[in-house]
Amino acid sequence: MKKKPIALGICATLICGYAHAQSAVTLYGAVDSGIAYIHNSGGQSSQWKFQSSNLSISQWGLKGTEDLGGGTSTVFDLENGFDSGTGEADHDEKLFGRQAYVGLANDRLGTVTLGRQYDPITDLLQLLTADVYSGWFATPGDVDNYDSSARFNNSVKWASPTWNGVQGSIMYAFGGVAGATGSGQTYSAALAYTGAALSVAGGYLHIDNGNPTLSARGVSSSDSIFNSPVNSAYASARSIDIARVGGQYVLGSYTVGAAYSYSRYVPDAASTYQDAEKYHNGSVFAIWQATPAFQVIGAYNYTRAVGDSSAKYHQFNVGADYNLSKRTDVYAFGGYQHALGENGFGAAEASMGSLGIAAGKSTQEVVVVGLRHRF
Repeated sequence: MKKKPIALGICATLICGYAHAQSAVTLYGAVDSGIAYIHNSGGQSSQWKFQSSNLSISQWGLKGTEDLGGGTSTVFDLENGFDSGTGEADHDEKLFGRQAYVGLANDRLGTVTLGRQYDPITDLLQLLTADVYSGWFATPGDVDNYDSSARFNNSVKWASPTWNGVQGSIMYAFGGVAGATGSGQTYSAALAYTGAALSVAGGYLHIDNGNPTLSARGVSSSDSIFNSPVNSAYASARSIDIARVGGQYVLGSYTVGAAYSYSRYVPDAASTYQDAEKYHNGSVFAIWQATPAFQVIGAYNYTRAVGDSSAKYHQFNVGADYNLSKRTDVYAFGGYQHALGENGFGAAEASMGSLGIAAGKSTQEVVVVGLRHRF
């Protein structure tokens, strides 16, 4: 009577052992919570608030691989972002609003992935900018997708292997509109070089904002990037073109970097404005790794808008981070932004980084302290 359970137990052990040897699934994530003081928010002089996702998006995910043999494997990633203050899902409450893709990876041929994912510029350039520290340090209003306000649905992406430090990537996302193949489509490409001290990258991103004749303006494979008063006047744009380059240099305990982007919001007859709005952004940053556990960062962003309207944004940020352990750290940072000129709706108003918090005034100051745990 005991032989059957023993046999089943041996069989289960063998099956589980085989599955473990051939594949792996990892649960990962971060919980990032802080307290923020914002001077000038929604036209009010001051605001104290609980602020989730300051250094990292509060998130959890499942990613895995399955070895198919011959240097080829299946890969997947399902990633959910959430507000650690309320537990609500981010990204319009999508279940896996940050990433949801499956693909094949080959040692010689690279990786092809399909689903909702980041664009190649984010993959290859973002880590070379101050965004590696916080989205509060991003371009005002994230007009150039500096902090990945937009992710891309229904996309197919290829990333090359790394050859002598060089890697490339291309992506196409389907708009899916019957009778209008280009409506809502997105395409992007990027190239990067990573060396012992110097790393550089650059890329191009095109977003079609929807054909209003056969679909609707704003229906796109891309998430919206019109999330702040910096560029919300141009939500009726026919398309958005973004070109970005950047690099960083590591010298001992110091890292310095710089980046430039050019963003063009192109109108058509269905747009509410006539002349293309263009944004030039230049940014610099420096990080001092004072000890293995403690780092300090400073950054400056300058954004200039020309075309339909003209505005300038000066943004300064400083921050510090201390590791309590390999997975838990405490942090503090602050920022100041000053907006000048017109933004398309009237007087330009400040909006720090990518958070989309409208100042209602020409200046905005932010101070945040918080705790982050990664798993």
